[in-house]
Amino acid sequence: MKTATIHEIKQELLANKERVLVELCLRLAKFKKENKELLTYLLFEAHNEEGYITEVKELITQEFELLDTKANIYFTKKSIRKILRIAAKHIRYTGSKQAEVAILIHFLATLKNSGISYQRSNTLINMYALQIKKIKAALAGMHEDLQYDYTLALAALV
Repeated sequence: MKTATIHEIKQELLANKERVLVELCLRLAKFKKENKELLTYLLFEAHNEEGYITEVKELITQEFELLDTKANIYFTKKSIRKILRIAAKHIRYTGSKQAEVAILIHFLATLKNSGISYQRSNTLINMYALQIKKIKAALAGMHEDLQYDYTLALAALV
């Protein structure tokens, strides 16, 4: 089966009635948890982005609190990558540069304050540097006032 392009899907969706679209969305939500999470964000959370960002920050903080800092560095790295995947998933849902910067800065600040000696692992050092690079790239496309505020927060992490 050949997958249709986005343009073809858009044209077909525009041709359908509202009732059919609702059924298609519900059927799509049944297949993957991420589809259901994205629909939940779009329907219930998208109107309050600040509240959503706060929820994601709390989730990241909770995950770091569950982290065993005295465990083997291998398991610590795996857990930190898992937390980063969670953050990236929520960033994808919002599609907002401001949300991306806020969530990643919170992730890095929480990592830095967690007591994990990430400086001893090249993998974690590289991951930390990559997140800083992503933040700087996202900052470039933001309003000047927000850039200044987030640049100050980023300077504390570097």
